[in-house]
Amino acid sequence: MTPRKTTLIAAVALALAAAPAAARDVRTLVTVLTDPNPQTQLMGLVLTLQALERGAAVRVLLCGPAGDIALADPPAAATEPQPPAGMSPQAALAAAIGKGARAEVCAIYLPGRAAGPEALIEGVGVAQPDAMARDLLDRQSRVWSF
Repeated sequence: MTPRKTTLIAAVALALAAAPAAARDVRTLVTVLTDPNPQTQLMGLVLTLQALERGAAVRVLLCGPAGDIALADPPAAATEPQPPAGMSPQAALAAAIGKGARAEVCAIYLPGRAAGPEALIEGVGVAQPDAMARDLLDRQSRVWSF
């Protein structure tokens, strides 16, 4: 075997051995929801709930139209049950919060609606850009965006 082939085989073996360790090194999942479609919002939150059940620390960032699911007086699409499970995006968000997820709207979401934090459901706060950027950039974070 040539030295080049030996080096290549060793590199591939090292990469394969490190892959499971890299997955275990994930400390935080940051789910970013921006899509206006309730099915997309729900699917993102269903996957986030699965991550919570597997022990991940989770932050949910709701921006733009997806921020509407955090409103105490939301549009009908946020609370309308979606097939096949009959769960709404807001119900999935509440379930994630109940399981320990930290949920926040983007810092510009409420000012853009001329509203304050009282407009949000219990358990949802306003993201601080510096803290959110830190978690998004952290090597031990994984980011899912919907």
